[in-house]
Amino acid sequence: MPLTIFSDKVRFRYKSKNWQYQFDEIKELGLLKKKRKYFLENGAFIAVTAATYYCMLFSDLMYLYYVIPAIFCYSFILATRFGNKAEFVYFVFVKDVYKNEIRTKIASKDRVLIGKQIDDYLDLQFERSVKRTA
Repeated sequence: MPLTIFSDKVRFRYKSKNWQYQFDEIKELGLLKKKRKYFLENGAFIAVTAATYYCMLFSDLMYLYYVIPAIFCYSFILATRFGNKAEFVYFVFVKDVYKNEIRTKIASKDRVLIGKQIDDYLDLQFERSVKRTA
Protein backbone atom coordinates (compact mmCIF):
# COMPACT_ATOMS: atom_id res chain seq x y z
CA MET A 1 0.00 0.00 0.00
CA PRO A 2 1.81 3.12 -1.17
CA LEU A 3 -0.42 5.58 0.70
CA THR A 4 -0.97 4.86 4.39
CA ILE A 5 -3.52 6.91 6.29
CA PHE A 6 -3.22 7.14 10.06
CA SER A 7 -5.51 9.03 12.43
CA ASP A 8 -3.34 12.15 12.40
CA LYS A 9 -0.92 11.78 9.45
CA VAL A 10 -0.52 10.52 5.91
CA ARG A 11 2.52 8.54 4.77
CA PHE A 12 3.46 7.85 1.16
CA ARG A 13 6.01 5.20 0.17
CA TYR A 14 6.51 4.33 -3.46
CA LYS A 15 9.75 2.79 -4.69
CA SER A 16 12.45 5.17 -3.45
CA LYS A 17 10.16 8.14 -2.76
CA ASN A 18 8.94 8.69 0.81
CA TRP A 19 7.10 11.55 2.45
CA GLN A 20 4.94 12.04 5.49
CA TYR A 21 2.64 14.89 6.48
CA GLN A 22 0.23 15.70 9.26
CA PHE A 23 -3.39 16.04 8.16
CA ASP A 24 -3.38 19.79 8.75
CA GLU A 25 -0.22 20.31 6.68
CA ILE A 26 -1.64 18.96 3.42
CA LYS A 27 -3.31 21.61 1.28
CA GLU A 28 -3.93 19.47 -1.79
CA LEU A 29 -3.36 15.80 -2.68
CA GLY A 30 -4.20 14.19 -5.98
CA LEU A 31 -3.28 12.38 -9.16
CA LEU A 32 -1.93 14.22 -12.17
CA LYS A 33 -2.29 12.76 -15.64
CA LYS A 34 -0.03 13.96 -18.45
CA LYS A 35 0.01 12.86 -22.04
CA ARG A 36 3.30 11.32 -23.11
CA LYS A 37 5.48 13.35 -25.42
CA TYR A 38 7.36 11.68 -28.22
CA PHE A 39 10.24 14.12 -28.78
CA LEU A 40 12.90 11.44 -29.25
CA GLU A 41 10.84 9.37 -31.68
CA ASN A 42 9.74 12.41 -33.68
CA GLY A 43 13.30 13.74 -33.81
CA ALA A 44 14.62 10.37 -35.01
CA PHE A 45 11.89 10.23 -37.66
CA ILE A 46 12.84 13.69 -38.93
CA ALA A 47 16.56 12.80 -38.93
CA VAL A 48 16.00 9.58 -40.92
CA THR A 49 13.75 11.41 -43.38
CA ALA A 50 16.34 14.17 -43.84
CA ALA A 51 19.14 11.64 -44.37
CA THR A 52 17.03 9.73 -46.89
CA TYR A 53 16.19 12.87 -48.86
CA TYR A 54 19.86 13.89 -48.79
CA CYS A 55 20.89 10.53 -50.20
CA MET A 56 18.12 10.70 -52.79
CA LEU A 57 18.89 14.21 -54.03
CA PHE A 58 22.61 14.80 -53.51
CA SER A 59 24.33 11.46 -53.86
CA ASP A 60 25.23 9.25 -56.78
CA LEU A 61 23.44 6.20 -55.41
CA MET A 62 21.50 5.13 -58.46
CA TYR A 63 20.29 1.78 -57.22
CA LEU A 64 18.41 3.01 -54.17
CA TYR A 65 20.73 1.40 -51.60
CA TYR A 66 19.63 3.98 -49.03
CA VAL A 67 16.00 2.84 -49.02
CA ILE A 68 16.53 -0.44 -47.15
CA PRO A 69 18.35 1.15 -44.15
CA ALA A 70 15.71 3.90 -44.08
CA ILE A 71 12.91 1.32 -43.94
CA PHE A 72 14.68 -0.51 -41.11
CA CYS A 73 15.08 2.75 -39.20
CA TYR A 74 11.42 3.66 -39.72
CA SER A 75 10.30 0.23 -38.52
CA PHE A 76 12.52 0.53 -35.42
CA ILE A 77 11.11 3.99 -34.65
CA LEU A 78 7.54 2.72 -35.00
CA ALA A 79 8.26 -0.29 -32.80
CA THR A 80 9.64 1.91 -30.03
CA ARG A 81 6.76 4.37 -30.27
CA PHE A 82 3.92 1.88 -30.27
CA GLY A 83 5.61 -0.80 -28.17
CA ASN A 84 4.67 0.97 -24.95
CA LYS A 85 0.90 0.85 -24.46
CA ALA A 86 0.81 3.56 -21.79
CA GLU A 87 -0.22 6.77 -23.47
CA PHE A 88 -0.27 8.76 -20.27
CA VAL A 89 2.23 9.35 -17.47
CA TYR A 90 0.80 9.57 -13.94
CA PHE A 91 2.07 11.54 -10.95
CA VAL A 92 0.99 11.78 -7.32
CA PHE A 93 1.31 15.35 -6.17
CA VAL A 94 0.99 16.90 -2.75
CA LYS A 95 0.98 20.60 -1.92
CA ASP A 96 1.49 21.60 1.67
CA VAL A 97 0.79 24.75 3.65
CA TYR A 98 4.48 25.69 3.38
CA LYS A 99 4.05 26.12 -0.41
CA ASN A 100 6.11 23.02 -1.22
CA GLU A 101 4.99 20.71 -3.96
CA ILE A 102 6.15 17.11 -4.34
CA ARG A 103 5.51 15.14 -7.52
CA THR A 104 6.16 11.44 -7.69
CA LYS A 105 5.93 9.54 -10.95
CA ILE A 106 3.96 6.31 -10.63
CA ALA A 107 3.43 3.37 -12.93
CA SER A 108 0.14 3.22 -14.79
CA LYS A 109 -0.64 -0.18 -13.27
CA ASP A 110 -0.55 1.37 -9.77
CA ARG A 111 -2.81 4.29 -10.69
CA VAL A 112 -6.06 2.57 -9.72
CA LEU A 113 -4.84 1.51 -6.27
CA ILE A 114 -3.31 4.88 -5.45
CA GLY A 115 -6.39 6.66 -6.81
CA LYS A 116 -8.61 4.70 -4.42
CA GLN A 117 -6.31 5.51 -1.52
CA ILE A 118 -6.37 9.21 -2.40
CA ASP A 119 -10.19 9.04 -2.55
CA ASP A 120 -10.19 7.49 0.93
CA TYR A 121 -7.96 10.31 2.16
CA LEU A 122 -10.26 12.94 0.63
CA ASP A 123 -13.33 11.29 2.22
CA LEU A 124 -11.62 11.25 5.61
CA GLN A 125 -10.51 14.86 5.19
CA PHE A 126 -14.11 15.84 4.35
CA GLU A 127 -15.45 14.02 7.41
CA ARG A 128 -12.86 15.76 9.60
CA SER A 129 -13.81 19.18 8.25
CA VAL A 130 -17.52 18.47 8.77
CA LYS A 131 -16.87 17.45 12.37
CA ARG A 132 -14.90 20.65 12.96
CA THR A 133 -17.66 22.89 11.64
CA ALA A 134 -20.52 20.99 13.27
